[in-house]
Amino acid sequence: MRPLGRRASFGVAVGVVAIALWTSAAPTVTYPLYAEEWDLTPAVTTAIFAVYPLVVVVVMAAFGNLSDYVGRRAAIVTGLGFALVGVVFFAVAPGVEWLFVGRVFMGIGVALSFSPATAAVVEFSAPGQASRASAFTTMATASGIALATLVGGALIEYAPFPTRLNYWVLLAVVAAVLVVAWFLPRHTVVEAQGRWRPRAISVPAGSRRPFAIGVISVTSAFMIGVIVLSLGADIAKTLIGSTNALVTGAIISVNAVTIGVAAVFVRAVRAPTLILWGAIATVVGMSLMVLSSVDRSLLLFLVSGIIAGLGYSFAFAGGLGLVTANAPAQHRAATLSAMYLLAYFCQGSLALLLGIVATISSLQWAMELGVGIICLFSLASLALVTTIGRTAEEPA
Repeated sequence: MRPLGRRASFGVAVGVVAIALWTSAAPTVTYPLYAEEWDLTPAVTTAIFAVYPLVVVVVMAAFGNLSDYVGRRAAIVTGLGFALVGVVFFAVAPGVEWLFVGRVFMGIGVALSFSPATAAVVEFSAPGQASRASAFTTMATASGIALATLVGGALIEYAPFPTRLNYWVLLAVVAAVLVVAWFLPRHTVVEAQGRWRPRAISVPAGSRRPFAIGVISVTSAFMIGVIVLSLGADIAKTLIGSTNALVTGAIISVNAVTIGVAAVFVRAVRAPTLILWGAIATVVGMSLMVLSSVDRSLLLFLVSGIIAGLGYSFAFAGGLGLVTANAPAQHRAATLSAMYLLAYFCQGSLALLLGIVATISSLQWAMELGVGIICLFSLASLALVTTIGRTAEEPA
């Protein structure tokens, strides 16, 4: 069978990005069930979440530039295969140990496929539209999170096998995307020359300043994910009082839907401007989330999720756009891997920290600490982006 054309390949690449986030967020609404069934502390449930980004960091450090040499297709297909194995572990898990093993495989899978898929979205974009690829990537990540929380919430609340069926559905979707990804073009014209070998990820000297600003912005967005994905269901249940898994999943998905919708309308906005908007929206949204837990207001929690979703969308799209615009084509995947490596490391570290704080102190204190750290990153990106030169101000 002939390889897919440019347009179909673009769609598959976007789909792989969505699958990566669906896989990451799949356990979001089942964490409270695991805690009840196996008597787990918040430190353990957040550790289940944190294993994933920390494994991503290790694998990206070793294989971040792999697809620049072997091709996007090979890296994506291999990554989806590992993700598939990870989902199987969750689907059949008889105990919490299996969840940790499953998260390891999920982390390997996303580490191998996410950066190549992000690079492929740029490379398979329509002529003249590559600079707007970050908006499509942002929409894909939002779709993955929304599907994870909505499908998971609905199946937990209204279908049998609440801790398993969610993963069997995801398994079928990952398998389908893997089959389609097999027909991506084997190679692209921007691949690096020579044979691949493990090497330290580095950033070209000429793009380090915009890279640093972009990474801080993307990291602030990923840290929002710690609050929403690893603690969101517990916050909704414990602090806000929501007892319906679908309602909780729907509320969390509103955050994701906002991310995707916002990305549609800001495709032509310059990356530095998006970073600026993202920092402001993040500080406002996360502050309102703390207030919602103090007042035990589900409505305020919903509003805070919407505003934080805007913050995530702008910060991620702006940071990604800035990094992509300044990355040499032959080293695009390696540069994106460096960005994701740093962002995932901060995400995993924050999740572990907040889990420990929630266990030894309270969930409220953990959330307030997390919000404070996120706001610091947002304010740092706000301060730095105002100093960037016009040469890096490419559209997102």
